[in-house]
Amino acid sequence: MERRAVGRSGLRVSVLGLGTMTWGRDTDEIDAAEQLRDFVDAGGSLVDTAATYGDGDAERLIGSLLGTKVRRDEVVLCTKGGVRGGPSGARADASRGGLLADLDASLERLGTDHVDVFLVACPDPATPLEETVSALRTAVSSGRTRYVGLANHPAWVAARAATLLEGCARDGVGLTALELEYSLLQRGVERDVVPAAASLGLGMLAWSPLGRGVLTGKYRRSLPADSRAASPHLATFVDPYLDDASSAVVEAVATAADGLGRAPLEVALAWLLARDTVASAIVGARTPAQLRTSLAALDLEMPGEVHAALDDVSAPEVGYPERW
Repeated sequence: MERRAVGRSGLRVSVLGLGTMTWGRDTDEIDAAEQLRDFVDAGGSLVDTAATYGDGDAERLIGSLLGTKVRRDEVVLCTKGGVRGGPSGARADASRGGLLADLDASLERLGTDHVDVFLVACPDPATPLEETVSALRTAVSSGRTRYVGLANHPAWVAARAATLLEGCARDGVGLTALELEYSLLQRGVERDVVPAAASLGLGMLAWSPLGRGVLTGKYRRSLPADSRAASPHLATFVDPYLDDASSAVVEAVATAADGLGRAPLEVALAWLLARDTVASAIVGARTPAQLRTSLAALDLEMPGEVHAALDDVSAPEVGYPERW
């Protein structure tokens, strides 16, 4: 599997990342172990998780597999912190204490002394960005992580965080990665995050590259009983992409797939991986069979006219001030 540099850093990751949002809940230990082994055997390295996935069960499951199914040095571990649970629901907490406590807890669950990438999971308007950046610097300087970044943040925050870290460039700590949703059904990042990442030398990790599963085409005719859209805890996650606008894109992908003799999933991944700023597309397969389908997509190089047609049908609305 191809390895790509994450921005202008020395970190290199596999073009497909293994997402673990369902691990410990919808994906049991047996299926998770098979996925991880298949992924590494195919040349994959990036394993993406978060402190909140399954209330920590995803990290515990990964930790149980490191050293038994794969070696620690075979994978690039990426986890996220900065979300605090409570009686009134989850809330952002990117404070210094919150982030470092999350990272320490993740390391314990993962059974390792460091992760390769630590990301702030979402914006926290209640915490000054300077404090958040200070925590990221400490996370690197203390050896708990090798690289840091942001997930689900707007471009201006990424630019400001990168600037703040540059102010202490003597310690060698810089912003490295941005993880955001990016697919043919969600191209909002192209308005400002993608140009910012290119300018700042940041690598993009794309989550939900298959449009939360919708770009596989499984929802074109019906709602499969075993699908995420039929799941009580994931239905609201999928529902935004079951509208008419998304259906038009899915049909275009299906048409392209028929013409190329490939699966819609393969076309959707090939389109995204042709983006220069994308270091890795993180696929969240629930079963080993689903993961193998994604791994099979890596040899597809789409003709330019097909890529352009998909660009047109999925183009995001862009107006002022992005377009003057």
